[in-house]
Amino acid sequence: MSTLISNGLVAFVKRACPTCSMIEPQLREAAAARRDFQVVTQDDAAFPSGVANLIDDRELDHSYVNRIEATPTLIRYESGKEVERVMGWDRAAWQRLTGIAGIGAALPPLVPG
Repeated sequence: MSTLISNGLVAFVKRACPTCSMIEPQLREAAAARRDFQVVTQDDAAFPSGVANLIDDRELDHSYVNRIEATPTLIRYESGKEVERVMGWDRAAWQRLTGIAGIGAALPPLVPG
C-alpha cells in the first residue's frame, strides 16, 4: 500500500461518482497548484487524468483506514493527523482548504458526494 502524505490535502475520488467527474478539472488544478495535494482513486487507476500524485486504491485499503463514506472527500492532514474533512463538493471549503480562491467558481456551491 502506497503512503499518504502526512502534511497536506488528500482527495478521495472515484470515476463512478458523478460529483467526482464534475470536479475532475478542479482536482487537476489543485494538483498543479499544490505540491502537498494527493488524489486517492477508488475505482480507476487513471482517474482523474493529468494528476501526477495519484494513488490507486481499488482494494480500498486507504479508504477503509480513513473511514471514507462518500466521494469526493477532501482531508487535510498535519503531522500525519486528520485536522479537517469535507465530504462532497463544497466550493467555499475547497477554496479555503486549497488556498485557490477561484477554484470551482463556475460550479454549483454545494453538491453532495
